[in-house]
Amino acid sequence: MCSGCRETQELFAQKGFTDFQFVEITASTDNLREFLKLRDTREELRQAREEGRIGIPCFVREDGSITLEPDDVLKEAGIDS
Repeated sequence: MCSGCRETQELFAQKGFTDFQFVEITASTDNLREFLKLRDTREELRQAREEGRIGIPCFVREDGSITLEPDDVLKEAGIDS
């Protein structure tokens, strides 16, 4: 697990935020394939692609929109970050 993902899990635990599903993209080729499809096609991940970054942690909201910011997720859940 990357350090950014680990830090995000720790932040969410500290804030008591549990309303998320963690997907380890390296656990299976299906997980990796699904993430790469998002990373390679979604506008929200364009900057990460252009900068040569992987684009994780990546948060797919219930409405299908994406953010790379853990603070956005907490704010939308009504939790101060």
